Amino acid sequence: MSMLEHYIWYSMALVLLFFLTVFLGLSYKGIDRKLAAHMQARIGPPLVQPFRDLNKLFMKENIVPANAIEWLFNAAPVFCLVTAFIPLLYIPYLGVAPFFGAYGDVIVVLYLLLLPSLALVVGGFASGSPFATIGAQREMVTMMSLEFPLATAIIAIVWRVAVTAGSADVFLLGTIMQYPIWGLVGPLGIVGVLLLLFVLLLVTPGELSKIPFDTTEAETELAGGLLVEYSGRNLGLFYLADAVKTVVFLSLVVALFFPYNISTWLGITGGWALVTNFWFFLLKVFILMFFTITLLRVGVARFRITQVTTVYWLYLTFIGLIGLFLIWADFAIYGA
Repeated sequence: MSMLEHYIWYSMALVLLFFLTVFLGLSYKGIDRKLAAHMQARIGPPLVQPFRDLNKLFMKENIVPANAIEWLFNAAPVFCLVTAFIPLLYIPYLGVAPFFGAYGDVIVVLYLLLLPSLALVVGGFASGSPFATIGAQREMVTMMSLEFPLATAIIAIVWRVAVTAGSADVFLLGTIMQYPIWGLVGPLGIVGVLLLLFVLLLVTPGELSKIPFDTTEAETELAGGLLVEYSGRNLGLFYLADAVKTVVFLSLVVALFFPYNISTWLGITGGWALVTNFWFFLLKVFILMFFTITLLRVGVARFRITQVTTVYWLYLTFIGLIGLFLIWADFAIYGA
């Protein structure tokens, strides 16, 4: 195969991966809305409703406010969608190795996860709306608040993997998946890992701006916040970015805590192993979505922005540090 053919096939694979991720993200949105409706004794919309919503948005007129910075206002949704997808190239996905697995590690992923939020902030400020400006300020506060507990959880896992893996590049997600954290720790460490998992599960709705951490939109306070001035195609692009980022972040949680393939347990090989791992991965993402998004937004009311910062900076950071300490103490007591 020539170099040109190689790049053509590579580009086609990236395009296919993008559309598959969009399809999965919108499908999970439909399942989430249906489950939430049944939990609230409602019928709820059909599972295909997110696809209908997206189609309707792309058919509507794209309105730009008179006092907006037009080029920045229109560029923000595109940048948000592109940057929401890029981290997936470094994360093991659908039971297979990532595209750029050898060229970027979990630190790169953490930085890339900030970019969609920054695009939202830029879009909010560029719209010229006071509601969007407040939403952008809240988005920045939330973004800074959740980084510390997120980094604490990841550093704890990486440190424990490093003790076992030695000279291997422990920050690569491929290396982390080769040494599942649950098999590296003893009784104290199991408790520590459970605490870190709890932290990451509560970081997820904040990272995705879901209830109870959706103070950046807060329809009853800010009439939509960041997105109040967006409509038509631009709003549709933000809608797509949210669906993609949901799949991306939940895939990261799967890679860190549940990197197992069911084909290994069942002794399946070849093409059937890829199929079973594919569906098993989707099941893991669905279970995480249910507990971190659906269940929380049905059972908990929206927090105030001061409560969001308190939860992340104080409670979850403290819990994450306890988890880190327990993993260290487990190693000190029980050894490798």
